Amino acid sequence: MGSFVAELNNGFSPEPEENVFASIWNEYERVIMQSLITSFGLDFLVHDQHGGDVDTIHSVREIGKDPNMAYKSTSNQTAYANRGEYNTYEYHQDPRYIAINKRVSESKKSGSLTDEYTGKKVAKNANIDLDHAISAKEIHEDPGRILAGLNGTDLANCDDNLKPTDRSINRSMQDKDMEDYLQKWETERPHRQSRISELKSKGSLSDKERKELAKLEKLEQIDPDKMRAENKKARAAYEAKLAKAYYTSPEFLKDTAVAAGSRGAEMGMRQAMGFVFVEIWMSSKNEIQSLPAGNDLKDMLEAVGRGVKKGVENAKVKYKEILAKFGEGFFAGALASLTTTICNIFFTTAKNLVKCIRQIYASVVEAGKILLFNPDNLMFGDRIKTSTIILATGASVLVGTAVGELINKTPIAAIPGVGPFVTAFCSSLISGLISCTLLIFLDRSKFMNKVVSALNRIPSEVNNYREIADALERLAAKLENLDIAKFRAETEKYRNIAIKIGTAESEQELNDLLLSAYRVFDIKIPWEGDFDSFMGNRANRLVFE
Repeated sequence: MGSFVAELNNGFSPEPEENVFASIWNEYERVIMQSLITSFGLDFLVHDQHGGDVDTIHSVREIGKDPNMAYKSTSNQTAYANRGEYNTYEYHQDPRYIAINKRVSESKKSGSLTDEYTGKKVAKNANIDLDHAISAKEIHEDPGRILAGLNGTDLANCDDNLKPTDRSINRSMQDKDMEDYLQKWETERPHRQSRISELKSKGSLSDKERKELAKLEKLEQIDPDKMRAENKKARAAYEAKLAKAYYTSPEFLKDTAVAAGSRGAEMGMRQAMGFVFVEIWMSSKNEIQSLPAGNDLKDMLEAVGRGVKKGVENAKVKYKEILAKFGEGFFAGALASLTTTICNIFFTTAKNLVKCIRQIYASVVEAGKILLFNPDNLMFGDRIKTSTIILATGASVLVGTAVGELINKTPIAAIPGVGPFVTAFCSSLISGLISCTLLIFLDRSKFMNKVVSALNRIPSEVNNYREIADALERLAAKLENLDIAKFRAETEKYRNIAIKIGTAESEQELNDLLLSAYRVFDIKIPWEGDFDSFMGNRANRLVFE
């Protein structure tokens, strides 16, 4: 958009009686075309992924639940595949489990032990087990634990995760998830209470019935809120250990840096190629428009060929702008990758959301460049207007992307070979129409023009220099009694001829251009007839008037 920004300050002021689209389109075609070309024509260069570019603890846990989620790193996928089978003996005979169990037994004998799931004091003769708040099997099978590279027995058999409780409660849980267990416990409660009442109403109980009653009464003592709180506390400690181990690891930092660099390079290439294609488009359009009426297809194809060639040459001349475009795209792509990685630590970013984040950053980076660095020396109001145009165009791309997402959910998108083209066409059409509408409003709105004019009057270095330049120009005009309008018109003629001379490809073309310049400026040619014949006669003289 750099070239467009430079052209934006040329004093374009559409008249209300003019054709709106004819006057506006010529000024804004470049910015709209670049937006459409990069966002819908070249976006295939950027390989967005569902769930971002880097494996996170959240994203790997979604694999199998979310059909679109997959590992981003083959080494992480291999590590999970090689985790080994769950071995209950390995977890329950671990020295740390035994040591904590021994400490719990001593507390029970001293009468100071509290059941973590009922909140009641434990009798000295009670049967107590150590429950894994997060089951040992869940920890062993957790993809997040494998990603963090932590040992399962270390995480399972620590004070944060081992909770002393009655044996009946512990063994009724087995390896169920806490919430699943409590839901089942709540569902079975009426039947359990009924059975307790039934057993207590009997005069005498068999040993089996006494054991059943004792077990049911222990289960009835469970405090669901306390149980959930203990589980939540254990999980918070568990997640903190995983997050610290993985998100500070060299592997995660390296994957994040590589992903950011890769997306940055892809975005930079997209932006740079978009700039080149826009140059080709503009040159080809100008060549076709310069053709006189009545030309055939061959002439049009030749004009397109010349336009492509000139577009490439123009792009080569503007290599600094191409490099700037690549830099802007790289920065935006890298920021977008970092943002999606951070987002995927907490939630899953869909593929289209990743694209939207990229487009937002691309617009913000361009607008920020204008606002902060002002490379084209625009006045403050013009800077605000130009930045608004960039952001408005970016917003139109987001709307077009959203429309494409909606079309993707219809049967049209499922038509082989047709669906993708319909989606891309509708997305780009909507973006183009919204871009034109917003840009027309920004240029023709009296309110917006008043705001821009008011902002331009704010004292600034650029404004001061511009006022000085205008004052010097007016002073020079007075001193020389010049007609400024006529001077500018003549200057424009010289500029146009200089541009054509600079693009001449042969001596004949250059000769024709110079002869044309003589006619444009009504300069008398200092020879008569054929130049070669004239110069061949030694008696002739060149006379410049």
